Amino acid sequence: MTPVANRIGLAVLLALLPWSAEAARVKDLVEVSGVRDNQLVGVGLVVGLNRTGDSGPFLAQALSNAFKRLGLQVSPSQAKSKNAAVVYVTATLPPFARPGAKIDVTVSSVGDAKSLFGGTLLRTPLSGADREVYAIAQGQLAVGGFTFGGKSSSEQRNHPTVGRVPSGALVERISPSAILGRGGELTLCLRRRSFAVASRIARKIREELPVAAVAEDGATVRVSITPAQRLPGRLVSLIARIGSLEVKTDTLARIVINERTGTIVAGEHVRLGRVVISHGNLSVSISESASVSQPRALAKGQTKVVPETKLRTAEGSGALQLVAETVTVADLARALNALGVSPRDLVSIFQALRVAGALEAELVVM
Repeated sequence: MTPVANRIGLAVLLALLPWSAEAARVKDLVEVSGVRDNQLVGVGLVVGLNRTGDSGPFLAQALSNAFKRLGLQVSPSQAKSKNAAVVYVTATLPPFARPGAKIDVTVSSVGDAKSLFGGTLLRTPLSGADREVYAIAQGQLAVGGFTFGGKSSSEQRNHPTVGRVPSGALVERISPSAILGRGGELTLCLRRRSFAVASRIARKIREELPVAAVAEDGATVRVSITPAQRLPGRLVSLIARIGSLEVKTDTLARIVINERTGTIVAGEHVRLGRVVISHGNLSVSISESASVSQPRALAKGQTKVVPETKLRTAEGSGALQLVAETVTVADLARALNALGVSPRDLVSIFQALRVAGALEAELVVM
């Protein structure tokens, strides 16, 4: 892509950003305290592999333990197989999941197994952080990759040592959750802290619903409800009504830079002060070639290959460019395009502008 095309793409990227903050639903901005997912983990055994399993010593111990649970006495020295693998099984238990509900699980190889393709996960208990078992996983693996090969060549596609079992775990225990606090209040936690948004949410709740709401800080809104509203049916209805309320969001003055791809995204509140910029490119080119050193006839010498290195440097001229103060994102795009530099050069320019105090925005480099 040419620098001109890069600059045009940058202008389009900046100009297409929204001009003003739009209204969003409260449920898209907050989480209800006490309503959360829980991470589950377990160590299991995958069998039925086509000689692509583990070869480590812990596989023999795992097979011996599995046989013992089924009433078979097999010593670890005898439990050897290329068709099995020890795996970690992970899952996310959603809030309010009842016994009998099904959740997806992810299966990841622990040892040196080459592939889990075609394997079956044996019954694996999944426990939470409190070491209580909340689900049991078992089923056929769905692996989005494969690996096949011989002694001299092989072919692999995607990642064959990680698979999933859709709806492969049955919930056995309800995860603990408490929607209301000790004082009977409802706590809303903002996903992105903002004093302005927290204040607007509290004010909107007080205006639309017969409850008391206060913004404790930039990330927490507490809603005090009456004992009658705490009844199960009325509480769910109240939370649903709060989530459907719309408030105006707040956009931060932030510039996100991805140095690996040269992508730059700027928010609508980014401001650039009046400043003079000069930017020059320094490029270094190194090329190597080989030449043959041949001794003369009857001379005592050897023919050798001698490397030759050529080094070239070029520095672009950087004339002073006056950039006027910008008010809108479109003005910022036009000012930056006037410099005639590529997005990768703009990364350095943005950093220098921030240090100079001419850029009123937070820089986030990915």
